[in-house]
Amino acid sequence: MRQTTTLGHSKLNVNRIGLGCMGMSEFYGSFNEQESIKTLHKAIDLGVNFFDTADMYGWGANEQLLGKAFKGYL
Repeated sequence: MRQTTTLGHSKLNVNRIGLGCMGMSEFYGSFNEQESIKTLHKAIDLGVNFFDTADMYGWGANEQLLGKAFKGYL
């Protein structure tokens, strides 16, 4: 059974374990967009519904990556 929690003061319910996406577009050396998309798809398939991102992760590149991965997949 997956443990969930309410996100902040919202009514959004997310899994307690999410996926940090910072390294997919910044900070840890090189990155591979196709491998990142495969990782995001696998996370979705495993039930992950919380993805940590921020506009400073590649100055918007991280959100664009997630958008590309999620478009047509969800």
